[in-house]
Amino acid sequence: MPALALDEEGLSRVVDAFYARVHQDVVLGPIFNDAIDDWPEHLDKLTTFWSSVMLTTGRYKGQPVPAHKKHLDRITPELFERWLCLWRETTDALMAAEAAAALQAKAARIAESLQLALFFRLDEPIPPRTSCADQGSA
Repeated sequence: MPALALDEEGLSRVVDAFYARVHQDVVLGPIFNDAIDDWPEHLDKLTTFWSSVMLTTGRYKGQPVPAHKKHLDRITPELFERWLCLWRETTDALMAAEAAAALQAKAARIAESLQLALFFRLDEPIPPRTSCADQGSA
């Protein structure tokens, strides 16, 4: 299969493939499945998000921090690493190397920003990042 382009269609297919993996993941799946009532609507929203981030379309109008804060009782910094590992694997498998690297770099910055918004406290250090190998396979 040829590599997907970094365009609307490519982003839509990457988002669909990635969240199919998240949906099935033994750790992330239950959290996402409990939080999301309408997967098709959520996938459309996430595709719009990535379109805004990567293609600067400006179509996304949501608020990611409040959306994630609603689930703070189930979210941990370690889950972000697992999410990033699945994102890396999916983008590496589907996108050309340069596009995959760009998506991965942007996802890492977004994950870091979200973690700071959700967990940062002046009296608590942020845990060090782990490798994908430390995450284990699901």
